[in-house]
Amino acid sequence: MPWPAELRAAIFEAFRPETSAVDRLCHLNFQVGEQFAQAARQVAAAAGLTLDKIDLIGSHGQTVWHAVGADDPVHSTLQIGQPAVIAERTGVTVVADLRARDVAAGGQGAPLVGYTDYLLLRDTAKTRAVQNIGGIANVTVLPAGAGPEAVFAFDTGPGNMLIDDAVVRLTDGQQPFDRDGQWGAQGRVDEGLLGELMSHPYFSLPIPKTTGREQFGRQLGAEIWARATAQGLQPLDLVATLTQFTATSIADQYRRFVGRVDEVIVGGGGADNPTLMRMLAASLPEARILRSDALGIPADAKEAIAFAVLAYETAHARPGNLPTVTGAAGPRVLGSLTPGANFAALMTRIYG
Repeated sequence: MPWPAELRAAIFEAFRPETSAVDRLCHLNFQVGEQFAQAARQVAAAAGLTLDKIDLIGSHGQTVWHAVGADDPVHSTLQIGQPAVIAERTGVTVVADLRARDVAAGGQGAPLVGYTDYLLLRDTAKTRAVQNIGGIANVTVLPAGAGPEAVFAFDTGPGNMLIDDAVVRLTDGQQPFDRDGQWGAQGRVDEGLLGELMSHPYFSLPIPKTTGREQFGRQLGAEIWARATAQGLQPLDLVATLTQFTATSIADQYRRFVGRVDEVIVGGGGADNPTLMRMLAASLPEARILRSDALGIPADAKEAIAFAVLAYETAHARPGNLPTVTGAAGPRVLGSLTPGANFAALMTRIYG
């Protein structure tokens, strides 16, 4: 469901230290909670369910800052979308703030989808890379026949974030992303700029590692746009180059840290960009590239499924992180639980 334009703009301001403020962040936390509650109600209605039939809501929240790098003075992460508002508006118990416990335990707090990927997508004979391409791109590596201790995951780098930024600039804010990869398909990749982008220090960092808007967000987007303009690069060529940057960086990270894989299972918004998918296939010719839909998991809903699973595990007092994936000191039960009107009945059903 699309964000209201005004709220979306406010969220993007919150990503930037120079435009954020503590009072706005406080207000935004509750506003985002209202939107999530409204979305939950609409999804339940679309599924033909009344809210009293919903047991639990898993809310990832909207990340506004994720600081777990070696240079960060305090390892921390912040997702907004007040779970108390969601619980109040829906009457449903909410599990939220799922990343913080892993970070507190010395982990990167991401990727958390690794646990769900292992449960749903492991194969006895094939080594699979489960590649999510959201704003940031992350991969879960599932070696053939491996147990959970052999699973590893990390953020490969930019996903749609820089492409979206360039399209917003190209269309004067009229289009928030490259729908169906149309802009990228019309441009030509500038190999010189691509080479400069691939020199970003993130790519040489060892795993486990995560990144976010603080490295590949609007600030870098503005620098790239200015650099491309100064070089006389056409906007469509910039979109094509940034699309190739995502594909090339994913392939680069596989070759550095993963090795050969049999299948790359793609989810997230990037799976809906045919230009990006073609570039990814060309960058990884040795692997079969397919959407997660082919294995029964809708690409657009994959992360929603993952956080529903994590909420379920938390409610049952079971760990939801994989320490080999995040680097945490050990398995941890994730998140905070906000009781809804159904809380007592839910706990009785689970624990008797």
